Amino acid sequence: MIHVVLHDARDTVAVAVVEGIEAGTKLNAWIMDEDKVVTVTALQPIPIGHKVALCDMEVNETVYKYGIDIGKVVAPIKAGQHAHVHNIKTKRW
Repeated sequence: MIHVVLHDARDTVAVAVVEGIEAGTKLNAWIMDEDKVVTVTALQPIPIGHKVALCDMEVNETVYKYGIDIGKVVAPIKAGQHAHVHNIKTKRW
């Protein structure tokens, strides 16, 4: 089963496409551009439509989704953690 989807192998986050992702769930992440599956273990519940970190990220690192820069890390994120407005902000302001 595919749990999360990313478009580009360089993406640092993926989007949850199923409900009920709980901490400890081994997530299958489909890389659409390569038709390849990688795995990451959820460290927190991930709501459907929300992002999960695919790698550890430090403050001020760039976050990539769909192969593009979507913002910067404002609080350290571990692979498998919920990646959202509490730890990622836009670079626009």
